[in-house]
Formats: sequence, structure tokens, C-alpha cells
Amino acid sequence: MSVLVNFAMFPTDRGGSVSSYVAKIERAIVACGFPSQLTPMSTIVETDTMQQALSVIQAAYDAIAGECGRIYMTASIDAREGEGDRMKGKVESVMRKMEELG
Repeated sequence: MSVLVNFAMFPTDRGGSVSSYVAKIERAIVACGFPSQLTPMSTIVETDTMQQALSVIQAAYDAIAGECGRIYMTASIDAREGEGDRMKGKVESVMRKMEELG
């Protein structure tokens, strides 16, 4: 199984710049040991099970929960039976199709 999670998380009670909190979240995500990609608006993580995916989100939350009174989070999950490495494979598939279009 491959579980792709795209999520964004940040405190809403810490002013306009929250990059220091996002850095703590990202450090917690990387420590979980799963492939991840930070983007300007969210982070994508690929795990083998739904439980692992949810544990990454929990670790991200725990990384800042002690310092923040209010945390906003959105998440989308794509769980699919079969092979992993979809985080890379999905992008490569689209790029190939774009090349085919000319």
C-alpha cells in the first residue's frame, strides 16, 4: 500500500510570520523517516500504511502544540493498494505525458 498525505499546519496565534514553527514541524516530519517534500504551501509525505501517515501528522502537531494555543491544519490523503514511490512516480508520469503532447 502507498499512502500519500498532503498537509499544511501552522499556528494561528503567533503573528504573521510562522516560518520558525513550520521549521519545527518539518524537523518532526523528517525525523519520522518517510519520504517527504516541502512545498511553498504544504508538505507531501509517503508512507506504507494509513496508521503511519496519521502518526506523521500527530508528530507534526506535537512539535508545536506545547507552544501554540491554536493550530490550523488541512490534509488530503490518497491511499492506494500496490507499489510505493508514487510521490515521484505521479510527477514523472505527468511529465512524460506532457512531452508526448509536444
